[in-house]
Amino acid sequence: MKQVGIYMSAQFSEVIKYSSLHPKPPGLVLQYGTAGFRTNAKLLDHIMFRMGLLATLRSKKTKATIGVMVTASHNPEEDNGVKLVDPMGEMVTPTWEGYATQLANAENEDLLTALKDIIAKEEINMSREAEVFVGRDTRGSSATLSQAVLEGVSSLGGLSKDYGLVTTPQLHYMVCCQNTQGKYGDTTVDGYYNKLCQAFIKLIKNASNCTDDQKHLSLDGANGIGALKVREMERHLAKELQISLFNDGSHGKLNYQCGADFVKVQQKTPTGFEIKPGERCCSFDGDADRIVYYYCDAEGQFHLLDGDKIATLISTFLKELLTQAGLDLNMAVVQTAYANGSSTRYLEETMKLTVKCTKTGVKHLHHVAQEFDIGVYFEANGHGTVLFSKSAEDKIQQLIDNPNCDDEKKRAALLLQNTINVINQTVGDAISDMLLIEAILAIKGMTVQQWDAIYTDLPNRQLKVKVADRRVINTTDAERRAVSPAGLQDAIDATVKKYNLARSFVRPSGTEDVVRVYAEADTQESADALAHEVSLVVYRLAGGVGDEPKPLH
Repeated sequence: MKQVGIYMSAQFSEVIKYSSLHPKPPGLVLQYGTAGFRTNAKLLDHIMFRMGLLATLRSKKTKATIGVMVTASHNPEEDNGVKLVDPMGEMVTPTWEGYATQLANAENEDLLTALKDIIAKEEINMSREAEVFVGRDTRGSSATLSQAVLEGVSSLGGLSKDYGLVTTPQLHYMVCCQNTQGKYGDTTVDGYYNKLCQAFIKLIKNASNCTDDQKHLSLDGANGIGALKVREMERHLAKELQISLFNDGSHGKLNYQCGADFVKVQQKTPTGFEIKPGERCCSFDGDADRIVYYYCDAEGQFHLLDGDKIATLISTFLKELLTQAGLDLNMAVVQTAYANGSSTRYLEETMKLTVKCTKTGVKHLHHVAQEFDIGVYFEANGHGTVLFSKSAEDKIQQLIDNPNCDDEKKRAALLLQNTINVINQTVGDAISDMLLIEAILAIKGMTVQQWDAIYTDLPNRQLKVKVADRRVINTTDAERRAVSPAGLQDAIDATVKKYNLARSFVRPSGTEDVVRVYAEADTQESADALAHEVSLVVYRLAGGVGDEPKPLH
């Protein structure tokens, strides 16, 4: 025990030495949210060092490799951020999100106390080895900030592997590969490309005579890491997918007037993007964990295929394969309250699929998806993936190995297996999702217009209302109903009744004192009017500040 004490005090002297090189600005308070820490890059040096410390503790606690990704995803270029990756490639647990906030906000002289508090609470054996994988996006600040993470790891005696420039989903994938002893794949970027691309090429072989036109895709890389990695991947694709890459980072700012978030919010094509009518296009976000598709019709009208449309395409394809294979697996599509009402109706009424609604935030969707043999989850913003249970994967493998299985069933089982291999189950992954969507469209012989026509989105509108304190609003039923302040939900219900096919909900922002309002109805005019009326209700009953919300038209 005495030896451990000496060892710990030696370790802590390293922490003290290095933490003085990464001091916290006095009084700065930051919160670890769904996306980790995210703010202006100039404020993050101490956070990065401390997340290196925390990842080392988490590795000792879980006896597994932990990941740290330096990125601010779809935020502007001057921002940066960091998130921790748990052993199976999933997001870190809520308790440890709390520790991240505690460690980040400890004043410099209290850092050791905060560290020792976590060690005591979690009963961490400090003599255990620790390993941390670190990755970063293409922001100018990312190299220095990831260096601070590496110093945090080494000052607590942890081992680290610096992957340098990788997409967020690639780092999640590496962590999972490492902790499954290579069962999930090889822990290299080339291993990632090989696994996904080989599965994609096997899937594409099931597409009858694809023309070069059908194999072509225009991709907006958001001037980010995704563009870099797609370029690297192309040689693995054996010309089965021909990508025209725009916003590749050679000029133009990261996420500026381009990328998945811009396209989704602005409902228009990215800057620097020339598209022909009917041409199939997609956009990644800055760290390549979101994807949206779109096209322009002959009249020049823009059409967006967001996360809801993607979930519908994938779940329809999987359901057809399960039927062909004769497999009885329970499958569900997981959505949030922001999912378009038309998509929910189509999935439940036409496809007869189970649909589950949960709170906003990918970690909530991922958690619910794990309850099923197959869980398809996508947020409307294009972040999502598909999860397969161990027993689902085993049943598919048994069918493939069964010598008495007929040809149709075996073909469907092989298609399912290759689909599993093209999917990154650890987290939403724009590259993996793109390959899956392209394979499904090719196999089904579908154009982007036919995919879009599966159902028509109800017109909708999102607004924000500034309030004195967002905490006055509390919600239930996956954020679809407000329980406080008193009278708010009744007023929303009464307003919704005035419009056709209408619904509306409000929820407090996770980061600022605003209330987010969502409304949909049978026409855009009605959706806009409903959103405005509900904004007024929020302003009057939930402590609105500033001017009263104005009508949109």
